[in-house]
Amino acid sequence: MILYVFHTPELVPDPATTSQEPDCAVVIDVLRATTTIATALSAGAEAVQVFAELGELEAVSQNWPSAERLRAGERGGQTVAGFDLGNSPLDYTPARVAGKRIFMSTTNGTRSLQRVQNTPVVLTAALINVGAVVEFLLAQSFQQVWLIGSGWQGSFALEDTVCAGAIIHRVQVAGQDPQLANDEAVAALALYQQWQDNLLGLLQKASHGQRLLGLSSDYLEDLTYCSRLNLLDSLPRQKEPGVLML
Repeated sequence: MILYVFHTPELVPDPATTSQEPDCAVVIDVLRATTTIATALSAGAEAVQVFAELGELEAVSQNWPSAERLRAGERGGQTVAGFDLGNSPLDYTPARVAGKRIFMSTTNGTRSLQRVQNTPVVLTAALINVGAVVEFLLAQSFQQVWLIGSGWQGSFALEDTVCAGAIIHRVQVAGQDPQLANDEAVAALALYQQWQDNLLGLLQKASHGQRLLGLSSDYLEDLTYCSRLNLLDSLPRQKEPGVLML
């Protein structure tokens, strides 16, 4: 297995200009979109449909029965006014989301998903479901896999990189010898090996973790939840462009 890590969607090669095409793309946004997606689907949501732009989300969601939809919008760490939900995974309880389609747009994660939506297999990963992701990758025997962080407004994010490192580490522990194809993959593995016993501490040091805590100390609960390794066995997978289901 050949593994690439890209820190942000802006760094992902343009399929129109490169011969590199992955068999599988794994999108990561630990704080908080992919953590929230795994949580929502595990709680019984029918699907999560993602959008980069709020206007498109509102237009498409109008075509879905109002009793069967929830609009989730986040910008700058806060819930978009008029939307049903923001981006806190703790709000996605079975009582709130079971049987509903979640129409979601976030600052960073949904942009990453749109960047690779034409890849043959698209998954989302977070620390809470990293085991399910690795189990699937190993079972499918993909030749080339891209691990794509969402970052923060085009910049590197520690939490996404450590999750990519956790995936690489678990592939190695399973007895595989993956080829780490770029420096980012080597760095991601090293970051995870350094911080694997204190993931919450890393998330608190990360700039986006600090940004959330600056908005409200209540977000410490989000960071704690997002740092929990292998909490869920849910595997969000793209079934059609932009639509994630189990």
